[in-house]
Amino acid sequence: MGKFLTDADIDKAAAELGVRSSQLKAIRKIEGRNNGFNKDGTPTILFERHVFYDRLGEYYYYTVRRRAMKERPDLCWPRATVAGGYGLYSAQVKRLADAAEYHRESALEACSWGIGQVMGYWWKELGYLSLQDFINNMYESEAKQLEAMCRYIEHFGLVDELQRDDWRGFAKGYNGKYYYKSNYHGRLAAAEAEYR
Repeated sequence: MGKFLTDADIDKAAAELGVRSSQLKAIRKIEGRNNGFNKDGTPTILFERHVFYDRLGEYYYYTVRRRAMKERPDLCWPRATVAGGYGLYSAQVKRLADAAEYHRESALEACSWGIGQVMGYWWKELGYLSLQDFINNMYESEAKQLEAMCRYIEHFGLVDELQRDDWRGFAKGYNGKYYYKSNYHGRLAAAEAEYR
């Protein structure tokens, strides 16, 4: 298996889910910008500082969270106050490394990974043996990243939405209740039309 996806990989995954290849290609284009890896070979990620805040709480690292908020509000900030604050794509790996200095597991879980931008904190629910197993898969290949994306789609019951061409329903389940603010559903539908 190569590091990068082929059309055959996508066709196989689509057939297993019972959806069109063009739909998976659209999700890949919008979520992962058609690329699962950076030039240095690291998986494409998006570090989410509000999720890092939440994950530190899940691990009961409240003292560390307070220190991170004080020292690096660009890495750790509560969802209720400010969401996002992602910064440049080129800065994401460094942001992850900096956050890992506070707490590695929380930092890894606070990133969305690869072509499907699946959040690290879903590792257990998606059937990975450990957080490290999930991370290893994200580093291995785009095909493994596609598998994580398909696991997410199947686990959260989004296959039906794709089969009905319900991009609004899919967008809400995949991207969250505020999907419409970025026209996420419309961008997915337009991207899929390009691949049909």
